[in-house]
Amino acid sequence: MRRLRRSPTTDSAARERGSVSSWLVTSTFVMILGVGIAVDLTGQVHAQQHARDVAFQAARAGGQQLQGGSAIRGEGVRADPRQAAVAAQTYLAAADMTGSVSVPGGDVVVVRTSDVYETKFLSFIGLTSMRVSGEGEARVVRAVEGVEQ
Repeated sequence: MRRLRRSPTTDSAARERGSVSSWLVTSTFVMILGVGIAVDLTGQVHAQQHARDVAFQAARAGGQQLQGGSAIRGEGVRADPRQAAVAAQTYLAAADMTGSVSVPGGDVVVVRTSDVYETKFLSFIGLTSMRVSGEGEARVVRAVEGVEQ
């Protein structure tokens, strides 16, 4: 009885059918990781910019809380430290962000914010969040027709 023999090329092709090279698996993982880094670092930068913006806006809101008596008498303008802190904290709460407020000397309102960016892709490798922070300050000045007095 005669048997048909397969050619050596047919046998090796049959053995490799359905296999994936390790290079393809590795390069796919590296590309996904690269996209993940790009997406999550961009998200972190955006969150950092948002934290800074909220800090500046909260400082501006606090800087608008003036001590009325001295301003009315023309003795200069100063922020009311308690009211400035309340206004800035109210702004931070409305923006869903935590932070601290200080009013050194009564003529500057300083706000420091902090937040957490939740990663989208990098949680795959165990990095689930990144901390971001921002700082903003507003100076209280008296201006007449746009000129500081």
